[in-house]
Amino acid sequence: MEKAVALLSGGIDSPVAIHMMKDRLDIIALHFHQKELTGEEEVDKVKKLVQILGVRKAYLVPFVNVLKHITEKCRHENYYILQKILMFQSAEKIAKLEGAGYLITGENLAQVSSQTLSNLTTITKNVQMEILRPVLTFDKQEIINKAKDIGTYDTSSGPEICSLLGPKHPATRSEVSTIGGELKNIDSGIIEKALSKAEILEF
Repeated sequence: MEKAVALLSGGIDSPVAIHMMKDRLDIIALHFHQKELTGEEEVDKVKKLVQILGVRKAYLVPFVNVLKHITEKCRHENYYILQKILMFQSAEKIAKLEGAGYLITGENLAQVSSQTLSNLTTITKNVQMEILRPVLTFDKQEIINKAKDIGTYDTSSGPEICSLLGPKHPATRSEVSTIGGELKNIDSGIIEKALSKAEILEF
């Protein structure tokens, strides 16, 4: 079976996306945590989701320094777009190590600022590997219903932690060239440092 690396946020959408693809691909979960800001409960939540989903391997990557770097080096309104690109680019590095050919995400069209059609296009064009988005066109209630069916809803419910450093008014539209310019301000070594500190879980 071919492998894929799936971004697991701890929210409602990404566990559903993983569940939808796990019979078709050998999935490795990847969570970028902010434990320094959120506490151990964030990681505990993700570990529980991994076990509910039956994923056999997961990477837990400390990402606070990367996110702080974005706020220091780039326009704050582009934070969520840049955050997602750097997460995908990090996922690509893990995918290469694992021999995986695909990335999976729970992105859902226009649900939040980084997931407008404009921003999804910009994000995709800055990632080389194929991104699978199985819940892209679902409405929120469909995802919630599915999460309840597969047993992840109660664990996934609760406040999202991805917005701790985010802007009050994030960009809902973007240009590939503009975001490309922002990415040039990012120190590529900061991703390598984060990945070197990853905790790897195997079940």
